[in-house]
Amino acid sequence: MKVFPRCHYKIDKIGCFSSSATFPSFAENMRHIDQAVPIASIQSTAVMASSPSPLRDCGLDLNTVKLVASCLYFVVFIPALLLNVMAAWISWHLKTKSSFVVYLKNLIAADLLMSLIIPLKAASEIPGAPQALRKFACQFSSVVFYLSMYMSMILMGLISLDRFFKIVQPAGKRVGHSVLFGRVVVITIWVLYLSINTIPTMVLTSEKPANGTAELCMAMKNDLGKRYHKAVVIEGNVIFFTVLVVIGFCYTCIAKKVIESYRNSGSTNVEGKRKIKARVFIVLVVFLVCFAPYHITRIPYVRRQVVNKINCRWASLKVAKSLTLWLATTNVCLDPLIYILLCKAFREKLYELRLFGYGLSKTAQENTEDSSVS
Repeated sequence: MKVFPRCHYKIDKIGCFSSSATFPSFAENMRHIDQAVPIASIQSTAVMASSPSPLRDCGLDLNTVKLVASCLYFVVFIPALLLNVMAAWISWHLKTKSSFVVYLKNLIAADLLMSLIIPLKAASEIPGAPQALRKFACQFSSVVFYLSMYMSMILMGLISLDRFFKIVQPAGKRVGHSVLFGRVVVITIWVLYLSINTIPTMVLTSEKPANGTAELCMAMKNDLGKRYHKAVVIEGNVIFFTVLVVIGFCYTCIAKKVIESYRNSGSTNVEGKRKIKARVFIVLVVFLVCFAPYHITRIPYVRRQVVNKINCRWASLKVAKSLTLWLATTNVCLDPLIYILLCKAFREKLYELRLFGYGLSKTAQENTEDSSVS
């Protein structure tokens, strides 16, 4: 029969007569556990503090905001696509006789490009979207989205300048109204924006992001990319405010000039004057309502985005940025209506193709054209 060694039990030590090995006492074990628990607790707290989960305490659910934004983009997509395809088809049938038509066709192209990007923008906003899709959006589709948005703004500014020099300062008509001049200006602007803004942004958004980062697009940029991003945002705001001033000044001068011509000719066409004022007002309001909220929100948001400062203020700005960017996107639905208001050639083509004002009499067409500012 096998005999086991006899053990002697004590309160603070366990020892066997057949072994000289000793084990830590119960008190020592408890002391080690007491020391280990706070360390683990501190480490856990530090991890939580560095993660975006505490944003739940801000009363904001970013996933819900993303889902709402995604749905809103899909809602805009259908009318935007239909209206801009129609506008593109009409512009295809317009003869390019002046720089104005050159600018108009490029504006339609920019709006159509944005309309085609909207589904990718919407899909990448859905909570739980594949990271590959979100990375593609950060590096490519979102960059093209902003390209089309700012080119649209620049072209609206060029159209207002073109109308200004044709109506208010006709002495400069010969210089700036040729098709060649318009094409040179447009090609130059497209090339400059692509080379200074779009392509560098794509190249500098190629880093491998860490898992679970709250700002995926910013995590894909190195230090140079982050600095460049801040510069791009400032550039975008400069474009917005410059175009806003140009549009406001030009269309106000145009309205005054046309109304003065009515007075000098002794015309009592009150309805025509009212329509001119209404059109100028509509252009300014559409531009302000669509683009101003986004550009007011974007700078403070990017300041926190670049330094990865995740807090309640950042969350509030992110919500505002998401919703105001969607508001800016709705401009692609409103631009085709502005073409009808401001462009006589566009209206004539609509009448000719019987897509607008079916059966409109010649007298009604002439009355509409008399009150045009285009």
